[in-house]
Amino acid sequence: MSTAVSAPPALEVRNLRVTVGDGRAEAVHEVSFAVAAGQAVGLVGESGSGKTLTCRAVLGLPAPGVAADADALALGGTDLRGLDARGWQRVRGSRLGAVFQDPGSYLNPALTVGRQLAEPLRVRDGLSRSAARRRAVELFDSVGLRDPEAVYDRYPHELSGGMLQRVLIAVAVSGDPELLVADEATTALDTVVQAEVLDLLARLRAERGLGLLLVSHDLAVVAEATDRLLVFYAGEVVEDGPTAEVVAAPAHPYTEALLTVAGLVGGGSGRFPVIPGRPPSPGADLPGCRFAPRCGYAVEACSLAPVALTSRPDGRTVRCRRSDELVLSESDMTKHQEVTA
Repeated sequence: MSTAVSAPPALEVRNLRVTVGDGRAEAVHEVSFAVAAGQAVGLVGESGSGKTLTCRAVLGLPAPGVAADADALALGGTDLRGLDARGWQRVRGSRLGAVFQDPGSYLNPALTVGRQLAEPLRVRDGLSRSAARRRAVELFDSVGLRDPEAVYDRYPHELSGGMLQRVLIAVAVSGDPELLVADEATTALDTVVQAEVLDLLARLRAERGLGLLLVSHDLAVVAEATDRLLVFYAGEVVEDGPTAEVVAAPAHPYTEALLTVAGLVGGGSGRFPVIPGRPPSPGADLPGCRFAPRCGYAVEACSLAPVALTSRPDGRTVRCRRSDELVLSESDMTKHQEVTA
């Protein structure tokens, strides 16, 4: 009797560590997650929490002065560790796509958007000039650009922000990638266009079996568009679980605070909710929970020793010493909102 072999995930990351600066301060600490084919995984957290550094490590695009290593970093079962610049370029041009904030800054203003898509098709896929144009027009049509033939001959400054983002998505999926990394891809768009881009990404996942890694500081966006959610704080994952469950009943006080600030839970205090204090700087010496100085639930024990990421019976993981004691119901969230407002 033969045993079916399950396909590897679109992306596997295990114990990712990212350091910055000459002192090699650790900005991302032992982050682990996977993205299955067709699955959308969201990374959320305040600015500086480590989510973008994590994405750049996945893309092989660390900023100057930044170094990354991991126990596992694999795309569709292929080990990405140790790739040289040319190897990364081949992967990013075909199996791995990326879309970032401010799409106009990633396009050459002196070239039509059609040419900027057609040229990679000619180089990578060996298409003739006419075949590359036809394929580019098909891709523009597939991402919902009206009159794709006309769009092909336009320059970036002639297109709106939403159209430019669709152009970049067309470029990103032109090689039929296994994974698309969208880092704040909808942040600069208005609400209507943002919803259209999220719908487009959902359709591409369904049609292509595309894995999606969606990064945003906007928890409402990630709550709508992802299957699984990782909450980052000070370079660590503090909660990981199915998006619907995390949003309905957060198991970590920081997740609760983010949901309250986003207006997804709580309410009724009449004041604008905030999270008091500021996140620690990378490499800060904190012997205990990194969120404890800002946490309304913290007790003395929270600051004494590091807190491990532990599994819960419901399949989630959480980094909180008091998680089993806390029942983060709607009434609890309303009370905590009043503390943090």
